[in-house]
Amino acid sequence: MHIEILVEDLSGKKALDILVPRIIGGQGTFRVHSYKGVGRILKNMKDAADPSKRILLTNLPKLLKGYGRTFQGYSPDYRAAVILVCDLDDKNLIGFLGELNVILNACHPKPETHFCIAIEEGEAWFMGDIRAVKSAYPAADDGVLSSYVNDSICGTWEKLADAVYPGGAKVLSRKGWQTVGAEKARWAEEISPRMDVENSASPSFCSFRDELRSL
Repeated sequence: MHIEILVEDLSGKKALDILVPRIIGGQGTFRVHSYKGVGRILKNMKDAADPSKRILLTNLPKLLKGYGRTFQGYSPDYRAAVILVCDLDDKNLIGFLGELNVILNACHPKPETHFCIAIEEGEAWFMGDIRAVKSAYPAADDGVLSSYVNDSICGTWEKLADAVYPGGAKVLSRKGWQTVGAEKARWAEEISPRMDVENSASPSFCSFRDELRSL
């Protein structure tokens, strides 16, 4: 079994490179591919005009078509699948999954594909394990952490920043998105190794974990 995992940014790749081996325990192989943002699904599912920009949803029709052709060439005893991992942000979950399935169903041949959505953002998976956050950042604000409702639409990365970053999300945001991205990558490196993958309070993380194991 081989799994190709598509994520929207570097922090997602750093987290999953650490977490996936702990979830599947060496069964099968995987690769995590990071993109430079989630982007949007183009109208009429057109292919991206400039794939080199590496924007995940914009490139998704072309990516899934390519995987369909590639997987078709594998021998019958070699199974492969794609897992798309991206943030829900402020989208409607049912509608978003519907759009993703329209893209998948337009592929001929169609690759085996699974959509795993972090609700609301990837940082929700870190916040699903407060013990891991506190282990990585002992000075984290307990009041902020205890106020978080798992997988809620609340500005999750900002909530985590308020808990662990000096001055919180306001100070971090003023430093620009490049600094925000670097800090998110640091959270992934620091928190992911400490996470208990068997006992997460994040429903969307548990869904991803179980989907991966089902493969």
